[in-house]
Amino acid sequence: MPDVPARTPLTRDFFNRPVVDVAPDLLGRTLVRHTPDGTIELRLTEVEAYDGEGDPGSHAYRGRTARNASMFGPPGHTYVYFIYGMWFSLNLVCGPEGRASGVLLRAGEILTGTPLAAGRRPKARNTNELAKGPARLATALDIDRTLNGLDLCGDADAPLAVLHGRPAAPDQVRNGPRTGVGGDGAEHPWRYWIADDPTVSPYRPHTPRRRTRTGT
Repeated sequence: MPDVPARTPLTRDFFNRPVVDVAPDLLGRTLVRHTPDGTIELRLTEVEAYDGEGDPGSHAYRGRTARNASMFGPPGHTYVYFIYGMWFSLNLVCGPEGRASGVLLRAGEILTGTPLAAGRRPKARNTNELAKGPARLATALDIDRTLNGLDLCGDADAPLAVLHGRPAAPDQVRNGPRTGVGGDGAEHPWRYWIADDPTVSPYRPHTPRRRTRTGT
């Protein structure tokens, strides 16, 4: 097959596949964020797959809600959610319309727009930490709910786009359990990352929240 130019946007067909095929194939791709302040480009280094109603770890496991509705839409759109009342997370919708699944973008390397990303992440100790983790990635790229349901396969000047980039070589892709997922979905090996990349976030197993007992 001929080489695809790195600046070529990913097509709808790319996303219209099983989520466990799309997720590792996103590694090395270029995420582009256009804002009024400037543009940031990021190389994806870590992602997680969530398989909708067949996956206990997915927001769509119990069906469609107002919060997760965009996951049931056409592939190649965004699903942005707010977590713990503090942070946003960015997901890319995959598979056929009506069957919710998506890829959580967990980490990446800032390629261009580093000063802009650093201004949004002043506590980062170095450039490797700017987008090291899903909340950090969303913060560095100024992601919020206004971008929920955005079409990634439309206008090239849209606020977000995903380009072909330079896909990670198969021998550099690793996989294992997803971070912080408990219950029946804890052992699904659907977290994917580029081996030895310094921007990949550390794995943390699920830790049940302890309730404080009050009264007698």
